[in-house]
Amino acid sequence: MPDQKPVRIKTISEYHKFMQLPMPEHPLVSVARFEDVKRQYKEPVSRIMDFYSIAIKRNANVRMKYGQQDYDFNEGIMFCMSPGQLLRVEMDKTKKREHTGWNLLIHPDFLWNTPLARTIKKYEYFQYSVNEALFLSPKEEETLTGIMQHIERECQANVDKFSQDVIIAQIELLLTYTQRFYHRQFLTRKITGHKILDRLEQILSDYFNSEDLGKHGSPSVVYIAEKLNISPNYLSDLLKALTGQSTRQHIHEKLIEKAKERLSTTNLSIGEIAYELGFEYPQSFSKLFKTKTKLSPVEFRQSFN
Repeated sequence: MPDQKPVRIKTISEYHKFMQLPMPEHPLVSVARFEDVKRQYKEPVSRIMDFYSIAIKRNANVRMKYGQQDYDFNEGIMFCMSPGQLLRVEMDKTKKREHTGWNLLIHPDFLWNTPLARTIKKYEYFQYSVNEALFLSPKEEETLTGIMQHIERECQANVDKFSQDVIIAQIELLLTYTQRFYHRQFLTRKITGHKILDRLEQILSDYFNSEDLGKHGSPSVVYIAEKLNISPNYLSDLLKALTGQSTRQHIHEKLIEKAKERLSTTNLSIGEIAYELGFEYPQSFSKLFKTKTKLSPVEFRQSFN
């Protein structure tokens, strides 16, 4: 039986009603507790929310699908979603544990005319997939839930001219800590990260030794991420943390390696090599090569010989 059309939830009040929660104290920002959710998922539900969601989950008795990945929540994890993203939720009937945790909901209108309205877009983890969730240590979870509790109390207090500034400051602090903890995760989960690096190298090697290079040019970041089954932003952030280079830079490095090989082992013209490497114009190839090596293709070939 095909999934029903996704449910569109436009406001935070609609979310509270949908999840059978008490109505929010503030219409544009809310901290919801998962243990207060009364909704039961008898059938899978796909939903799109028009606001930000920052969730810390424990003992979840649901399965979530974001993009092409299922994620089975256990303990101490966090994930972030930006407005307009699709999330599929279904009850996991094998689990009877109490679902606990926190969900901070922020409508974009709350950020209007504040610096955070612009800077929130720099936090790329809002574009990560659910299977790239942040695994929290007990101390990290305590730090983040403490901030959410501060926001909850502020939302429940009487509104005054400082209310928005205080909540915005707490949100910014939460986002900064989340960025720090994600970066730490890239470093502490090195075995997982280096497995991804090994797979990346194999994918690039296979691609650059196939006919796809000449036909389609160098692979895109999206293509590589799909092959690795992770989101493009997560892949680039992981690579930057482990190697100092983005995915695009890794692709260019492999392209330059291939170019050096062709320049040093064949008598093909620069134009022929550029065509083999998927460049429409030899000038584009020469420009990239010189940017990466400080030598033109001709200069490299002469110095090698």
